[in-house]
Amino acid sequence: MSGVSITALPKIVVVVQARSGSTRLPGKILKHICGKPVLILQLERILAATTPFQLVVATTTDSIDDPIEEICKENKILCYRGHPTDLLDRHYNAALQLRAEAVVKIPSDCPLIDPAVIDKVLKFYLENQEKYDFVSNLHPATYPDGNDVEIMPFQILEIAFKEAQKDFEREHTTPFIWDQPERFRIGNVVMENGLDLSMSHRFTIDYIEDYEFIKAVFDELYEKNKLFSLKDILDLLERRPDIKNINKKYCGVNWYRKNINELKTINLSQTKIID
Repeated sequence: MSGVSITALPKIVVVVQARSGSTRLPGKILKHICGKPVLILQLERILAATTPFQLVVATTTDSIDDPIEEICKENKILCYRGHPTDLLDRHYNAALQLRAEAVVKIPSDCPLIDPAVIDKVLKFYLENQEKYDFVSNLHPATYPDGNDVEIMPFQILEIAFKEAQKDFEREHTTPFIWDQPERFRIGNVVMENGLDLSMSHRFTIDYIEDYEFIKAVFDELYEKNKLFSLKDILDLLERRPDIKNINKKYCGVNWYRKNINELKTINLSQTKIID
């Protein structure tokens, strides 16, 4: 955290949105890899980031998500339960309850997220708090899908909570902010060496092939180094193109495709239409 005074750090709360009711791959974050639920593998990686923050898993009030709360209790992780479909509401109220001054959004479908990427985005935000209302590594994205980190002051999240009206703005939490660059000051962190792997590499979990890909990566790397890095994954995929090909057909697929005509700052080059 060089360059940032610890005494000047705002209270950062990392909110990991999590639910069991995925339509494409039900219970995806509860599936086991290397003997642990996918959710716990991801939380291990998030907690390895060195920036001071408080972590909370924000799940729903639906009974189907009781196991998520149980897993959190077993692993001494804070759990907030809120609105089933309005994730903006869930993020806002979890952050409000914990008196956050800055709020980080990391979805629970990113089990391969690199702690160093989290630190890089948070460091950039902390060093530029006076310049930006929102910082992420997604606008435009350059990291492999599944390294999603977004951070904003609580007051900006509160504006979105009070003003966002469209269903996709509530469901995806932050588009009300980042899709209005004329109103909010948007900062972005890009991948090293000018690389852009956002459409060619997919580390997120939404389909059975994603689970099989992520399982293959953990099976290869986890026992050697539980906190294997993004570089370790990329090196593995260079050696083992058969692993990369497991979910290759879904590279570039994201939620933007369903709202492409409503998003002002997203174009067809940033998504892939499959359905």
